[in-house]
Amino acid sequence: MRNRGGIQGLASNPILVGAVTVLVVIVAVFLAYNANNGLPFVSTYDLKARVPNADALVKGNEVRIGGVRVGIVESVVPVQLENGEVAAELSLRLDQNVDPLPVDSTITIRPKSALGLKFLQVTPGDSSQGFEAGDTIPVSAATPEPVDIDEFFSMFDKKTRDAIRQNLAGFGNAFAGRGPQLNEAFGALRRLVVNGQPVLRTLVAPSTDFAGFWRALEALSATVAPVAETQASMFVALDRTFGAFARVSRPYIQETIEKSPGTLDAVNADLPALNPFLKSSERFFAALQPGAKALGETSPVIAAALHAGVPALNASPVLNDQLQPTAEALVAFQEAPGVFNGLDLLIDTNRILKPALTFITPAQTVCNYGTLLFENLARSNGQGNGQGKWLNFLSFEPPKGPNSEGGPASAPANGGSGEKANHLHFNPFPRTAAPGQDNVCEAGNEKYAAGKTVIGHAPQLWGTETRGQVEK
Repeated sequence: MRNRGGIQGLASNPILVGAVTVLVVIVAVFLAYNANNGLPFVSTYDLKARVPNADALVKGNEVRIGGVRVGIVESVVPVQLENGEVAAELSLRLDQNVDPLPVDSTITIRPKSALGLKFLQVTPGDSSQGFEAGDTIPVSAATPEPVDIDEFFSMFDKKTRDAIRQNLAGFGNAFAGRGPQLNEAFGALRRLVVNGQPVLRTLVAPSTDFAGFWRALEALSATVAPVAETQASMFVALDRTFGAFARVSRPYIQETIEKSPGTLDAVNADLPALNPFLKSSERFFAALQPGAKALGETSPVIAAALHAGVPALNASPVLNDQLQPTAEALVAFQEAPGVFNGLDLLIDTNRILKPALTFITPAQTVCNYGTLLFENLARSNGQGNGQGKWLNFLSFEPPKGPNSEGGPASAPANGGSGEKANHLHFNPFPRTAAPGQDNVCEAGNEKYAAGKTVIGHAPQLWGTETRGQVEK
């Protein structure tokens, strides 16, 4: 009964109740005021961190790991780094459960709301070593560089906004009234995705080295980077080109596109029939190439002939007037008795001479031997040396040796050595490019075989060219 009375007496004392109430309010206000700095009498894990720019981070902002609050920023002060640059140093008061923070952790200042409130985002690393309490997280860990929402929206300048409006208007005009076609395209896209799965599995397979393709593409981009200005000028030229196309897009290009499907169908139907013609044309032009090359080489001669032919063509009417009487005379000559007998005799003569001419003609047309014969005959009495002309008799001593021309011989000259070496080289029937003789001009092209007797065809020839031939 006394206790109850004591309690009732305490509660009935307004001064004491007021004092207790004021004390509780003071303690609550103190705790609320220091809530951002942590609860008193609670141990913390204190670190320092340096960032290139505090970016409006202030005292009392939160420190988060994985979106969970693990501490606060106790202070933000500017510092000068060893390289002379200015950075911000943050004093962090973290919970004990963060200790130790891996040394390869990164920090980023991120916005907490659109009103500009920030917090420090800590991304722990996987190192087995951690920061000791009081250590400083280096400025190199402050990556990536944060981007504020005002910086994000600053990219929408007037030029960009105008371009976006133009894009929206263009896409709106492009999609307007094309709902069925778009639905059909989306349906086809679904089938494409289903059918493209095997292709994608092949692309991502280790054997295809798809990652190597992108590395090579990166290397290619680095290679073409020095010519970026040239490429930019190319795109400017393309813009002018497409602008020119736009001016003729309607009706010319539009009509071309509309008529292209029918044209392609007609081409697909006609190409099989054209294939034999194209193959024949290919063979024709391949065979025409040597003639075209020769025509290019002889075009100066042809041009000169054309210039020379103009006077002849001017005089041709007079010749044409004389052709008719000449033709009539030829007809009368043909009808005269004995003409056909003479033609028959010419035919027989040609038939008789053909084998001999076939064998003899290459000696001149290929080897030029006939020209050389008459040329040598013409020069034989006009050329020589100090002893006399070639047709004059010169006294000289024949070479010595077995069977030499200076004495009796039982066989062709075939022996001796040094100055007495004497070997006969004689070919009574040299090859003259006649049929069956391998197109060889042997006379005059034999290579002398030292120390060896050669009778008949030479063992080695210099070639088929002789003196005085016209270069082909």
